[in-house]
Amino acid sequence: MPQRRASTKGFTRTSSLLTGRIRTASESRGFAQSRLLTQWTEIAGEDIAAMSRPVEIGYARGGMGATLTLLTTGAHAPMLEMQKEKVRARVNAVYGYNAIARIRITQTAATGFDEGRAVFGPGKAAPAAPADPEIRREAVETTRPVEDDGLREALARLGENILNRKNR
Repeated sequence: MPQRRASTKGFTRTSSLLTGRIRTASESRGFAQSRLLTQWTEIAGEDIAAMSRPVEIGYARGGMGATLTLLTTGAHAPMLEMQKEKVRARVNAVYGYNAIARIRITQTAATGFDEGRAVFGPGKAAPAAPADPEIRREAVETTRPVEDDGLREALARLGENILNRKNR
């Protein structure tokens, strides 16, 4: 009886199936290098990627000197504005030539007002202060007259945060 030969007939890597669709979708938004979308964190750096996302690349009529549009929130816009040249240099390193001449920063969502949830990456949370049982007890006692449980707990947490901040 002959040995059965292992084969992968009929199976294809997922990446080879999706490559064409990803390229078509990214090129429709002006991204000749889809790597700019898929590896934005590595290209821009963690600090810039946490506060921004590439939205579109618009080309001038001459073909050279494209404009990269970055989406950010209002609070991060001034910080991103100061780092535009750094971002432009990193993006042009991906292309291999000076493809991006300008960077435009927008604070509006790319999809629409009702869908505009701009979440970019994990932020750096401030380290939590150690819980002081005395402060916790004082916050709970202050909010005891409130009848609604959810509201009472929220007010107790707020009071505890305020009292912790005063004691620093």
